[in-house]
Amino acid sequence: MRILLTAVLSLFLIPAVYAADFTGHWVATTHAPDGAVRETSLWLKAEGNAFTGYMSARNQDDATVSEAKISGDDISFSVVRDYYGEARKSSFTGTFVNGGLTLHTPGPNGQRRDLVFKRVSSDPPGPMPAPRAKLKLPAAAPVRYNGLAKTPPMGWNSWNKFRNEVSDKLVRETADAMAGNGMKAAGYQYINIDDTWEAGRDARGNILTNKKFPDMKALADYVHSKGLKLGIYSSPGPKTCADYEGSFKHEEQDAKTFASWGIDYLKYDWCSASLVYDYHSMQAAYAKMGQALLDVGRPIVYGLCQYGLLKSEEWAPAVGGNLWRTTGDISDNWESMSHIGFDQQADMAPYAGPGHWNDPDMLEVGNGGMSDVEYRTHMSLWSLLAAPLLAGNDLRSVPPGVMEILTNKEVIAIDQDRLGKQARRVSKDGDNEVWARPLSDGSYAIGLFNRGTASAKVAVRWKDAGFSGAGAVRDLWAHANLGSSVDTYSADVAPHGVVLLKVRKAGP
Repeated sequence: MRILLTAVLSLFLIPAVYAADFTGHWVATTHAPDGAVRETSLWLKAEGNAFTGYMSARNQDDATVSEAKISGDDISFSVVRDYYGEARKSSFTGTFVNGGLTLHTPGPNGQRRDLVFKRVSSDPPGPMPAPRAKLKLPAAAPVRYNGLAKTPPMGWNSWNKFRNEVSDKLVRETADAMAGNGMKAAGYQYINIDDTWEAGRDARGNILTNKKFPDMKALADYVHSKGLKLGIYSSPGPKTCADYEGSFKHEEQDAKTFASWGIDYLKYDWCSASLVYDYHSMQAAYAKMGQALLDVGRPIVYGLCQYGLLKSEEWAPAVGGNLWRTTGDISDNWESMSHIGFDQQADMAPYAGPGHWNDPDMLEVGNGGMSDVEYRTHMSLWSLLAAPLLAGNDLRSVPPGVMEILTNKEVIAIDQDRLGKQARRVSKDGDNEVWARPLSDGSYAIGLFNRGTASAKVAVRWKDAGFSGAGAVRDLWAHANLGSSVDTYSADVAPHGVVLLKVRKAGP
């Protein structure tokens, strides 16, 4: 009788326990590497073994919870968002522990991230807020090419290593280092300040620098005195990715300010623009700044950072872009770098050329997450891709092996070849890949890559690279001539490694 009574009671009590423990407003607070504090909210109402509600996250529209289930201490649900015209579903699982909720969220490259939520209110949620009204800009007229970046830009960017720690002092020290450690001599010239330099605006709407940058013009003058150039960062939205001041509705004013400071390069990051612009307006929003930069009369390289959305490679040159991101952010690990470099660039070659470059994101060489073998692969692949070479490590203290990778002039010459033809993947056999590009002197750059975890012999047929007959082979990492080879060439390649060749066709 006791067992039966317990079973009957459980039918009525368990859902009530779940509802009491679960209904309310849950908030996860994270401290991002850029120093910003970010919140993700769940507004939920338990209904037996299911629940309803919505999710609110920074720089994303609110999304209704669906497919929501409770099973013991575990939950699962999905949200569907309109992702630039594509319905994109994200699935989540979570576990209740000690009155809190740990939510397992999908991260980049299939990596899982955990968010820990605390309940800040037990009140059931009201209706999901109405969608934000968004601006829809008229189509913009094409922006004239500015004549810059006839080879891929080379330099340094603060983000990968320093995030919110970038400062006037760091930039000056980095300029000193680049000017004296061989990088300037190897072709690096831009010192680019990424996010977190901004303050608010003055009474006339002029953007201000924060206390980390007391005098941006003086800083630019200092960088220029080293024979280098200074870059800066902003967003078409009201806020940058790190919640600092963006250029929304101040494009012309900010372009004039940047020019008055002596800025030579702008990275323009979409971020919060998705909250104020209809996604059809992306091209026009970028064209506004592209035209504004052109109108100020100062040569400023224009870099679009919009993660490859809406096939940007097809329209970025028409909005004034000298380079455009083709992917999400890179991370300092083999999985991220190889996925971005190999998998996401395979079809991009037709869009690259002098003045206009595909950008698979900045270099991670020297930041410690990969081996020197993997960093040589990283540098080789980016050079074959005619990608911008923007170092992201601490230039004030660079190990000799890392400096050798960053300053290999034979590898850099491939990246900077004036013909501007991006490499194509010409063969793939399991983990073995061959990428090749023609060069302005009639020779070919060829990369033999091993993406596997064991040594492998990788072969290339000259006809796949674009020529036939005999070819004189040079190894660009060994700095060694390897003689002539007819029709084919093969080499033993280390795990995650590369053999990078320059091959000159013999005869007519």
